[in-house]
Amino acid sequence: MGIGANIQATRQAKGLTQERLAEVVGVSRQTVAKWESGETSPDLEHAAALADALGCTMDTLAHFDSAGTGLGAPPRGKHLFGNVKVGERGQVVIPKEAREVFGIRPGDKLVVLGEEGQGIALCKESDFMAGVEAVMEAVRKGTR
Repeated sequence: MGIGANIQATRQAKGLTQERLAEVVGVSRQTVAKWESGETSPDLEHAAALADALGCTMDTLAHFDSAGTGLGAPPRGKHLFGNVKVGERGQVVIPKEAREVFGIRPGDKLVVLGEEGQGIALCKESDFMAGVEAVMEAVRKGTR
């Protein structure tokens, strides 16, 4: 997907009309229509305003590829890294981009958390233990 398709999909996912998005960004509805059709592209100033209005980053707005899912660009701090296949012994390869974003290096230990009906989450063991320590410290301070 290009930036035009990402603008359109994200706008629609947010339930915004072209008119409303144009109003928020400070342009005409026709300008938004031209961006979405790929006839023109937003300049840097308007791209920043679009990203703010749509709740995503400019990079995601420009480069996100939903691979035909019809999904808009994910919100800031949220990521869609793609699909992975579970191996016969339960192995999962974490996509490179995910490892880079979350600073996961070879040899790092991960905590696997899960809730039935919700899914599975991975967390670096060091981050998980820092959270546990913070909770324990708050409990200790509360009992004094």
